[in-house]
Amino acid sequence: MLAVSASEAETLALAWSWRQTARPNQILPDGDWTYWLIMAGRGFGKTRTGAETTREWVKAGFRYVNLIGATADDARDIMVQGESGILAVCPPWDRPEYKPSQRKLIWPNGAESLIFTADEPERLRGKQHEKLWADELGAWRYPDAWDQAKFGLRLGTRPQALITTTPRPTSLVKGLLADAGTHITRGNTADNRANLAPSFFDAILKRYEGTRLGRQEIDGELLDDNPNALFTVTDIDRARVRTAPELQRIVVAIDPAATSGDESDETGIAVAGVNGDHGYVLADRTLRASPEKWARRAIEAYYEFKADRIVAESNNGGEMVASVIRSADANVPVKLVTASRGKAIRAEPVSALYEQGRVHHVGSFPALEDQMTQFDPSETSQKSPDRMDALVWAVTELMCTNRSTGILDYLTAERERMAATRETDTHGATFRRD
Repeated sequence: MLAVSASEAETLALAWSWRQTARPNQILPDGDWTYWLIMAGRGFGKTRTGAETTREWVKAGFRYVNLIGATADDARDIMVQGESGILAVCPPWDRPEYKPSQRKLIWPNGAESLIFTADEPERLRGKQHEKLWADELGAWRYPDAWDQAKFGLRLGTRPQALITTTPRPTSLVKGLLADAGTHITRGNTADNRANLAPSFFDAILKRYEGTRLGRQEIDGELLDDNPNALFTVTDIDRARVRTAPELQRIVVAIDPAATSGDESDETGIAVAGVNGDHGYVLADRTLRASPEKWARRAIEAYYEFKADRIVAESNNGGEMVASVIRSADANVPVKLVTASRGKAIRAEPVSALYEQGRVHHVGSFPALEDQMTQFDPSETSQKSPDRMDALVWAVTELMCTNRSTGILDYLTAERERMAATRETDTHGATFRRD
C-alpha cells in the first residue's frame, strides 16, 4: 500500500468504518448475552451485519471467530465472497486471505476463521469458537448442527454467537427466542430501503405485501401455523428424522411448468421413499429450467437415489413430458399421472398422513416446507405451489395408490358423505339436512 498522510489515513479509515454507516439495530448490542439473534426480512442487511461484526470481533483481538452457513455454497458465495460478505466489507489492508481448500480465512493479525456448513454437523464436533456467526439458521437442514455449534462455543471469557436469519417457525428459531441468553433484533426490508433498488420494492411489495409470505419475508414476522393451510410446521417438525431406514420403494415425482422463461413457474421435483406404512421425503430438486434441463435433473435424482420410477403430471404437455424424459434416457421408467382434482383435494390425503406422523422429512427442506405451510386453499391468487405438488404426487404414488382400503378413496368418500348428510352449527351441534 502506498504511503499516505495521517489525514488521508484517517479519511480512509472513516470511509471503511461500519459504525459510521450502520443503523443502530446493526451494531453489536451491549449487555450480558450469549446469542444475538437478528431475525429480519429480506434486504434488511443481515449479511452485511454478520460480515462487519465478524471483522469487528477480529479487530478486537479475538483469535477464533468462525462461520457456519446453511450450505457450503451459502458459506462461500454469501458469507465470504458475496457482495455484502467478509471479503467485500474489509478494506484492502485488512482483508483476510481466503483458503477455500482449507475452509478458512486467515486475517492479517493472525486470527483464523474456520468455515463450516450446517449440512455437515459431524465436522462441527470438537471444534471450538470464541465468537461465531451462524447464517440463515431457519434454513438449516440438520438441527443437530446447532447443537454441535453450541457445544463448541466455549473459548475465551465471553463466547458469543451472532445468528442472522429470515424468520421461520422452526424449533431452532423458537428455542433461541425462548432462551434467556438471547438478545433479539427484529427488522424488515423497509429498514434498508435507502440501499435497495426502487425496482425491487415496486416488484416485491406489489406482489407480496399483505400476504403471509410477505409478512414473513418482507416484514420479518415469525408466523405461527396458518390455520387454513393443509400442512403445519408442527406436524413436519414432529416427524422430522436425521436419516431414513431401508426403503422398499423410491420415486422421483415431477410437476412440470408449462413454460420455461424467467417469469415461469418452477418445475417441482421431489424424491420420496416408503418403508411399511411410513413415507420419507429425501430431496427437493425443484428448478426453473427448460424441459431438457428439468428432465436431466430428474434423471440424475433417479440414479442418485436408486429410484424405481419417475412419476410425472401430464396435464402440462401430455405425452411430451414422458417423451422428453425418454429422449434424455430411454432406460428410465416413467409413469404419467393426470390431475383430475384440484390441488387442495389432491393434497388432503397426504395432509392426513402428515397429521398422523406417517411422513418424515429427512432433514429440512426450507423452500418446500414454506410452500407447504403457506398454501391456503381458500386463496385463489396464490402462486402455483410447484414443490408441494411434486411432493403430493410422490407421496400419493407411494402411499395412497393401489390399496384396497387406500386412504385416498377412504378420505374422499368420507368427505363427500359428510358434506351430503351432516352440517355443524357454530355451537358444535350437528343435524341432518332435509
